[in-house]
Amino acid sequence: MKCPRCKTSLSDDSHFCSKCGTQLIPLKDVSITKTLKTPLPSLGKAIAGKYEILSELGRGGMGIVYRAKDKRLDRFVALKFLPPELTQDKKAKARFIQEAQAAAALNHPNICIIHEVDEANDQTFIAMEFIEGQTLKDRIASGTFGIDEAVKIVAQIGEGLNEAHAKGIVHRDIKPANVMLTDKATAKIMDFGIAKLAAGVDLTKPSTLIGTVAYMSPEQARGEKVDHRTDIWSLGAMFYEMLSGERPFKKDHEQVLLFSILNDEPTPVSVLRSDIPDHIESAIRKTLEKNVSKRFQSIDEFIKKLRSPPPISSSQDRKSIAVLPFTNMSADAEQEYFCDGMAEEIINSLTHIKDLKVIARTSAFAFKGKQQDMREIGRKLGVETLLEGSVRKSGDRLRITAQLINVTDGSHLWSERFDRNMEDVFDIQDEISLAIVDNLKSKLLGSEKKAMLRRYTENSELYNLYLLGRFYTNKRNTESLKKAIDYYKKAMRMDSEYALLYVGLSEAYALSAMGFSANPPKDAFGKAKEAALKAIEINDQLAEAHTVLAYLKEFYEFDLPGAERKFKKAIELNPGYAPAHQYYGEYLMIKRRWDESYSEICRAIELDPLSHVIRTHLGWMYHYQKKIDLAIEQYKNVIEMAPDYAVVYFNLGSAYVIKGLYEEAIEFSKKGVALSGGSPFMKAGLAYAYGQAGKPDLAVEIKDELIELAKSGHINHTSLAWVYIGLNEKDEAINYIEKAIQNKEPIRSFLRAWIEDYLGSDLLSSDPRFDQLLEKYGLE
Repeated sequence: MKCPRCKTSLSDDSHFCSKCGTQLIPLKDVSITKTLKTPLPSLGKAIAGKYEILSELGRGGMGIVYRAKDKRLDRFVALKFLPPELTQDKKAKARFIQEAQAAAALNHPNICIIHEVDEANDQTFIAMEFIEGQTLKDRIASGTFGIDEAVKIVAQIGEGLNEAHAKGIVHRDIKPANVMLTDKATAKIMDFGIAKLAAGVDLTKPSTLIGTVAYMSPEQARGEKVDHRTDIWSLGAMFYEMLSGERPFKKDHEQVLLFSILNDEPTPVSVLRSDIPDHIESAIRKTLEKNVSKRFQSIDEFIKKLRSPPPISSSQDRKSIAVLPFTNMSADAEQEYFCDGMAEEIINSLTHIKDLKVIARTSAFAFKGKQQDMREIGRKLGVETLLEGSVRKSGDRLRITAQLINVTDGSHLWSERFDRNMEDVFDIQDEISLAIVDNLKSKLLGSEKKAMLRRYTENSELYNLYLLGRFYTNKRNTESLKKAIDYYKKAMRMDSEYALLYVGLSEAYALSAMGFSANPPKDAFGKAKEAALKAIEINDQLAEAHTVLAYLKEFYEFDLPGAERKFKKAIELNPGYAPAHQYYGEYLMIKRRWDESYSEICRAIELDPLSHVIRTHLGWMYHYQKKIDLAIEQYKNVIEMAPDYAVVYFNLGSAYVIKGLYEEAIEFSKKGVALSGGSPFMKAGLAYAYGQAGKPDLAVEIKDELIELAKSGHINHTSLAWVYIGLNEKDEAINYIEKAIQNKEPIRSFLRAWIEDYLGSDLLSSDPRFDQLLEKYGLE
């Protein structure tokens, strides 16, 4: 024979080409099982005295499958008759039965149940679960999958394989034809009939290839001993096809295909499909490593990679920067607000440059007061450059230093010291921003420069009040929001046309309505809308104001089409504004547009990689999709980032209720209540957990407390609805849901999703009053 690559003549038993090093499969070792020629039993024929053959379901190299009726148990089953060559040898047959028994012991929702192995007319057959649905092969033929849908199916298959691997069983023929998708979108692995116990003896003779060539691992193609990692390769090959519509190795002839598996690298999926995230691409690449030691070493490792948020990265053709909080060198420690404000204003200015990736405030300020190596900070934020600085303020005099640092080697690209008066602060900010653009050699369009250098006031005292408002808004608690609102209003008395004051005021009121204060949400939402509209009246190019209005349209006015238009407008005005992507992602989640939601949340994470709030939103997306294990994993990642973030604990509590792990649910819900300072909404989550855990007395204690609070009007009716759902009291649950709707509480925008998806409750699903309620208020 000849080497397929360099055409050198070789002997038929060569394993590799000595000239070019190409790996080969010796011709004498190639033995692919062909289609079985077993005749079809007659319809209506009784098999083994208990099964009635009804129809043929399919046939292939490993046997023929029939739909049959189990007359004794009055149920439909699938009967698979195996080819004689698999069972004619007595030792092989005994081995096969032993392995089939092991496979039959597997009990997992993603594995087809094997009822028994038996014989009829000297033919061995397997009786197994009959599954309504279609094969994954047929589904792929109808078109490629959405990314989220493909991940869901692959993760289910992986979980089934993980169960088998834990019992020492390797499938060895994972392919789309061996996966069924039920009518409820559950993936089930079929045909462990050619599996082998990992520690046992091969079923077939050495050098005989068992399986389907297109999905074979290199070690399987060489006829070597295989372990669970061969299934990981096959799962990766199948995932590749689901996303791209093409197999990773697609030669026409088996010998050429084997050669390709051993020697070629598949085309990256992202080349075939532009929307593939980097972490999906890298996961597929690792499953298809030819060296088993470089492959994922377990299915768990692979699934975790798929379910992880996208890695932080910066494109080579896109410059990137993080502006760290300026150090306060003033004698007055209270000047911290001014230092933070300087950095935040420079961040806001730079976000208007399209070809510059600017890390959002939350992530950049995560390093405030911490001594860390600049290269490590750059790595964590995924940027090439950092701006750091310091401020010394004494009366009206300022000394500001700034340095632009290359994180690769720690070198200074630019540095400057400014000794000026307070009235020059705006000039200093402009000079720093322009120096960054110049040193990064970023393109600066005329419109971008205009937006970047736009000033909203020339009054330094007014600017100070605005910075104080921003400082307290960012703290996000009841007392700080009150202070922020006071500072904004004080500044407005000095200048009622300062647009950014109204943006800050609308955000503070919106946060109050979202549960960060005890103000009634209806009043707070109304004031937030009024302020946002005023900001846009003064300047309609403010992405921040459009984002707040979009949020209000979604949750206050229930104008979902209008909300989407506003979100898109905000992103158009400032693509680097992370909150616009974050809240638009949440909107898309409520609309169950999963792929788009994931994309927007990932964009927000790229811009604000250390934001525990945005990463909690990613957990919500999984939670609402009922991917509870994935949601729990994400919530726990958030706790590692921000162990004092109360919101994530009651989310965990709700997730554990769905899992039926009530003690864990109660533990995390209690933690949320404690960290929130006794938030009524958090207490409602704890009461819900108590009710579902069969501890109604404890739930009722909290309910009575919340009812007293409700009399003062300082509590969401949603909280009481939540408690009554936990207690399984339909009448009161519906009563408080209607009050929540009338009070224009945020939950009305996604009531059904909240109850059925987030809470996982079917309490009201079959109650016509719930449907009538949604219809009455136009919420369905």
